[in-house]
Amino acid sequence: MSTRPETLTTLPRPARASARRAAALPWRPVLAGPVVALTTFVAAVIATHHVGVPFRDPDHVAALYLALVGAGVVLLAALDVAIRARRPSRAALAHVRRERWTPARAFAVGLALVSFYVSYMAYRNLKAVVPLLRPGDLFDVQLGEIERDLFFGHDPATLMHAVPGTAIWTQILSTAYVAFIVFLPLSLAVALVFTSKLRGALFFATALSLNWILGAASYLLLPSLGPIYADPGVFAHLPHSEVTHLQAMLMHDRVAFLKDPVSATPQAIAAFASLHVSMSLTAAISAHLLGVGKKLKIALWIWVALTVLDTIYLGWHYVLDDIGGVAITLLALLLARVLTGVRPRARSA
Repeated sequence: MSTRPETLTTLPRPARASARRAAALPWRPVLAGPVVALTTFVAAVIATHHVGVPFRDPDHVAALYLALVGAGVVLLAALDVAIRARRPSRAALAHVRRERWTPARAFAVGLALVSFYVSYMAYRNLKAVVPLLRPGDLFDVQLGEIERDLFFGHDPATLMHAVPGTAIWTQILSTAYVAFIVFLPLSLAVALVFTSKLRGALFFATALSLNWILGAASYLLLPSLGPIYADPGVFAHLPHSEVTHLQAMLMHDRVAFLKDPVSATPQAIAAFASLHVSMSLTAAISAHLLGVGKKLKIALWIWVALTVLDTIYLGWHYVLDDIGGVAITLLALLLARVLTGVRPRARSA
C-alpha cells in the first residue's frame, strides 16, 4: 500500500469540500486589521488637516519598524519551517513550507503586519496634534489629586521610591520600559508565525491595532503630560538612566513642535491612558484566550507587573492612567472579537 499522503483530488467529494473550507482564507479576521488601519488613518488625516499640520511618518519610524519586523517575520518563518520539518533535508523543508506557508497564509500575515504599522503611523499623528486640538487643556492637577486620594494623601511614586530604594530598581525598571519597543513587535511576530491557528493570531493583531486608536481617543479625552513633567521634583533624586534621556528628548520635541508644528518632529507626550499597560495586558489576556503554554503566560504576567511598576515609578503615568490602560485592553479585545468573528476561549496549556 502506498504511504504517500492523499492529495485533495484523491479525497472523496465531501472530504474535498471540507478540506477546501479548512484551507480557505478566513476573510473576516484577515480584513479586520485593515479596517482598523483605514479607520485610524482617516481619523488622523482629518485631525491633521483640521489643525493645518501635514500627515507624515515621523522620522520614517513606522516604515523602518515595518521593514525590520517584516525581515524578522521572514527569519522566524524559516525557523518555523526548520522546526516542523522532521528531517533537515531539502525535500522535507520544501514540503513543510508548502503545507505551512501557503500563499494565503503569507498574504494574511503580511497584511496584518502592514495594517498594524499603518495604524501605528496614524496613531503617532493623532497623538502629536492633541495639544493643537485641545490647546491649553491639561488634566495633570486633577489626575494627581485623584491619585493622592487613592493613596491616602501620599504620592505612589514617592512610596515606591522609598520602599525598594532607587539605585538598582531605577535601572531595572528603566530597562524594562525601554524594552517595550522590542516586546511589542516581537509578541506580534511570534504570534503570527508560530501559531497553529491563524485566526487566533489575527485576532491578537487586530486587538493590538485597536489599542492605537483607542489610546489616541483617550489622549483627547483627558490631555495630560504625566507626573515626570507635571511635578519633576518628585523624580529629581532618581539616578540617571536611559529613561531620563528619553524623557528630556520627548519634552524637547514637544516644545519644538508647539513652536513649529508644520516642520518640527511631531511631539509624543501623553499620559492618559497608558498604552504600555494596555498593550502588555492585551498580550497576556490573549495568551489565555488562545491557550498558549503555561510558561509563556507566566512570563507575560511578569512583564505586565513590571510595566505597571515602571510606568509609575519612573513618572510616565498616574495610577489612573494604568487603570485606563486596563479599560482600553478590555474594549480592544471586545472590538477585536466583533470585527474578526473569532471566539477565543481559554484552554488548558
